[in-house]
Amino acid sequence: MNVSLFGLFSVFVILLFIAGTYSILVTFNLIRALIGIEILIKAVTLLIILAGYLTGNLGLAQAIAITLIVIEVVFMVVAGGIVLSIFRHHGTIDTRNLRDLKG
Repeated sequence: MNVSLFGLFSVFVILLFIAGTYSILVTFNLIRALIGIEILIKAVTLLIILAGYLTGNLGLAQAIAITLIVIEVVFMVVAGGIVLSIFRHHGTIDTRNLRDLKG
């Protein structure tokens, strides 16, 4: 049971990593980059829970996952505020238009 569960979840985690990395590397939109970071963090959270289940330390894994979720929410709120500020100041969230900024 554990081997098949590990195989299924590890494939899903790998697919999440690939999707998150692809969305960060390919896009020029800051919101899509934030969504890619969110996907990567969800993959890490799932991997932590899976590792805790397989090692028998599910309580510790859940505590670490909850801490990671709290940190993730704070990060996303701050990053969203920065993106909103960039949009208000420059009128765009396209990184190609923001590359020549100085200061």
